[in-house]
Amino acid sequence: MDLITEWLGALNGVVWGVPMLVGILGVGLYMQIRLGFLPIRKLGTGFKLLFQRNESRGEGQISPFNALMTALSATIGTGNIAGVATAVVMGGPGALFWMWMTALVGMATKYSEAVLAVRYREVDKYGQYVGGPMYYIKNGLGPKWVWLGTLFAVFGACAGFGIGNTVQANSVADVLESNFGVNKWVTSVALVLLVGAVLIGGIRRISDVAGKLVPFMTVGYFGAGLVVLALNISEIPAAFSLIVTSAFTPVAAQGGFAGATVWAAIRFGVARGVFSNEAGLGSAPIAHAAAKTQNPIRQGLIAMLGTFIDTIIVCSVTGLTIVIMGGWLTAETGATLTASSFKAAIPGGNYIVAIALTIFAFTTILGWSFYGEKCVQYLFGVKAIKVFRVLWLIALPVGATQSLEFVWLLADTLNAMMAIPNLIALILLSPVVYRLTRDHIRDVNADSIDMANELYQKK
Repeated sequence: MDLITEWLGALNGVVWGVPMLVGILGVGLYMQIRLGFLPIRKLGTGFKLLFQRNESRGEGQISPFNALMTALSATIGTGNIAGVATAVVMGGPGALFWMWMTALVGMATKYSEAVLAVRYREVDKYGQYVGGPMYYIKNGLGPKWVWLGTLFAVFGACAGFGIGNTVQANSVADVLESNFGVNKWVTSVALVLLVGAVLIGGIRRISDVAGKLVPFMTVGYFGAGLVVLALNISEIPAAFSLIVTSAFTPVAAQGGFAGATVWAAIRFGVARGVFSNEAGLGSAPIAHAAAKTQNPIRQGLIAMLGTFIDTIIVCSVTGLTIVIMGGWLTAETGATLTASSFKAAIPGGNYIVAIALTIFAFTTILGWSFYGEKCVQYLFGVKAIKVFRVLWLIALPVGATQSLEFVWLLADTLNAMMAIPNLIALILLSPVVYRLTRDHIRDVNADSIDMANELYQKK
């Protein structure tokens, strides 16, 4: 096992090396420039569309709001608490700056993914809307590229058991045992029962649960973070200065911090940023493909909010708290570091982090179950879904009760492998994204025209 871990570590260093970081940031920056920075300029429009109740005018299964919440349920997880802490410990405070940069360019990536997902989605034999990278590769690039879509589906199905299942179950079990004394087997049984109850209902029930839990947990955690920042408001300017400075200059070893180069800040900032917001991985468009929407552009504008909420809002709370409280100078890391930083700021802060992590991880398990399910359906057909759900539930107690250093490494590697086919497809299909966006902007009254046509046809 040690040898396998060593080989996997070497592979991880390659797939998360310069080419991958350049690819993720480069594709996002390219799409931002080509779209005239529309995802950033239209951030307010995205929030406006999110809360409009007009999904009945479009085709799909779930509301645009629940589609975003399903995507956020998978993205807001251990990456926002443990991942941010790990990035700051390994790359210094500057890693947080590069997480922000990843999010800003990632908004264009997420927008493009959702546009293509809705544009090239299909309806299966049960009337369910299915989509994502494997479908926009197959339907957008043509038969010669089907192998690339298959490759994504294989990596996605396997990665789900790491990033979306065992890693999350392990985090929940650890945090509940260390903070509340709950036995790991009790946690694992509870997870199996709760997740199983939701999975029976498919995407509709997953989206309904996500639509209720995700806003609650996000507002709650963000609110606790605001309290911490308000109590230390005088330290915020210095924290921002340290973050920006550390992004471009090496940070010397001090306290329990081993020191970090600029490259380390970039590498861990981008890698943890992608792990958290999943921009470029191709996972979120699988959820957005099921949305009731009038056109791909509307859902794209909503989808990009996921990256903004996940990284710019939630991850920033975690990162700023760690930097301000000086936790990054200790020998702690991961969720333990975040918990101790919150505890140092407010009484019982560690319990807030423990509860938040539990809910975050639970919803991530639900969101990624849907992603994995659709990848398996693409590979083996609808009948394979039941088998996948059984395996998904079996994996939960394994993850909750075992040491997962190897699984963490494997999940990180598979994430990168997922991104490669997706990034290739985004570049090749970028003219489609640009054309659809241009046409939508050209006809600003498209929605009114659609309604008029519907009324005319009814007459």
